[in-house]
Amino acid sequence: MGDLLTRPLGEITALVEGASGPGRDLGDLVPLPPTDGLMEVWAAGVTYQRSREARTEESTQADAYTAVYDAKRPELFFKSVPWRVVTDGEPIAVREDSGLDVPEAELALVLNAYAEVVGYTVCDDVSSRTIEGENPLYLPQAKVYAGSCALAAGVRPAWEVADPNDLAVSLTVERDGGVVWEGHTSTARLHRTFADLVEHLFREAPFPQGVILATGTGIVPEMSFTLRPGDRVTMEVAEVGHLSNPVVAGKDAMSWLVAAATDPRERASVRLRR
Repeated sequence: MGDLLTRPLGEITALVEGASGPGRDLGDLVPLPPTDGLMEVWAAGVTYQRSREARTEESTQADAYTAVYDAKRPELFFKSVPWRVVTDGEPIAVREDSGLDVPEAELALVLNAYAEVVGYTVCDDVSSRTIEGENPLYLPQAKVYAGSCALAAGVRPAWEVADPNDLAVSLTVERDGGVVWEGHTSTARLHRTFADLVEHLFREAPFPQGVILATGTGIVPEMSFTLRPGDRVTMEVAEVGHLSNPVVAGKDAMSWLVAAATDPRERASVRLRR
């Protein structure tokens, strides 16, 4: 993916639309996250009104979130290096030192080295509300850890999506065979433009092999809800794709990522164990 994203959008479009050759049965393949090499995953925060409300509810310093919602500069933060990203069917994790944890369903932009939107995918920005709520400066610990970033394996080409500013987004959490929480929103409720988020991300940082930017969430469970090990989180963005992951707890449960960094076949064995 990183090699592809070194190219301008016009060249990528021609390569994708001109691709030919025999098809492969998906059952014979090991799905990988759409990020590798020098790519990075970043995310935007407080881009929906519901996100602002949720951050205000959980934080001891709510004014910071109210201010950034309307500020000229958006909240952008680093989310993951490629080798720590999980994809469909692989586990996401909650931290063992956190008591309040949530999934965050987000439309993610796949951007090339020229800051052009090449495609879209689905991101789960798993987060600790306990840790971020204690102090906004703890955000990296609340957001960046093993099992905190999941991306759908599929990327929908940008030119195939007529209106990315009006896509339905859904989130479902299952537990013990039943649905325990679900929510819905639309990218039409996004408070910022994609162009604004992309411009700020690329303003002072090069991404020679592209970057994936999650655009924020408009679906946040109530403070009474938290993810538990054994849950299954499923999210979908209309016209883009879906993502489904079981939930585990702690760093040890995600130790397989180290081996998978050099041997992707380890990902297949993880799915079998689930």
